[in-house]
Amino acid sequence: MPAVFVVIWSTGFIVAKFGLPYTPPLRFLAIRYFLSLICFLVWIALARVAWPRSRSQWFHLGVTGILIHAGYLGGVWCAIKAGMGSGLSALIVGLQPVLTAVWVSQMGGVRLQGSAVSRRQWLGLLLGLAGLIMVVSRKFGVGMEASPLTLGLAVFALLSITTGTLYQKRFVGSADVRCANAIQLAAALLVTFPLSLFENESTQWTPGYLGALAWSVLGLTLGGSSLLYLLIQRGAATAVTSLLYLVPPTTALMAWLAFDEPITAMTLMGTAFTALGVSMVVRQPVVKKVRSEADNTAI
Repeated sequence: MPAVFVVIWSTGFIVAKFGLPYTPPLRFLAIRYFLSLICFLVWIALARVAWPRSRSQWFHLGVTGILIHAGYLGGVWCAIKAGMGSGLSALIVGLQPVLTAVWVSQMGGVRLQGSAVSRRQWLGLLLGLAGLIMVVSRKFGVGMEASPLTLGLAVFALLSITTGTLYQKRFVGSADVRCANAIQLAAALLVTFPLSLFENESTQWTPGYLGALAWSVLGLTLGGSSLLYLLIQRGAATAVTSLLYLVPPTTALMAWLAFDEPITAMTLMGTAFTALGVSMVVRQPVVKKVRSEADNTAI
């Protein structure tokens, strides 16, 4: 599941490359949310899945939808559309695992289950961050211009995805992933659509735009967002967010295959650092595993 998630999520920058030249960002996202919501509603009706009964569950899912979908995606896409380079935007949003770990370590009594950050995980987070900087460094000279607007949008996206992840882990209970996604998308659509009405740029319905829109619905939302929801529910927040370190290296590989963008020695070295860092965050300590096996044997 984590490997498939990283591959699917990494296509987001490829979708932006194909879609943003032909449409304003919020309009693209509003159409994406609407079409994805229709798909989930049909799926739910055919499978006869039960909706959450608790009003609080609906509310919490709505909050996470606004933060993870509307806030995060809206911030990143608007920042790139406004002129921020993909390298700088990836670096700012890539701070999420470290920000999540800092947040978790400072929560004190409001500790998330399974989210305590060990020294080994801190080292892994720092290695992953170093690898991320190395991977995106080749793009620092391209589109590095950052205005207060683009920086604000990128930081807003960072805070949205971090808060949304921790909020879901803390408040959202067990729910069917299809219903959860439908509620999240509906909430994101209610926020994004009114804002998209203020965008003056027209949409060009080119094959590239339609292809990007189709994949964003079928792949990124129905596939990637569903996997993200499941990973957050089943894993520790720090371990899950550390997987996002692997997105820029995977995107670089995809860009090499699709657009013949060069992969440098720095990119390969950064990928190795990132992979090592993520493995240190997500893997279970050997000592605990041995003790667990010993306890089972004793029982």
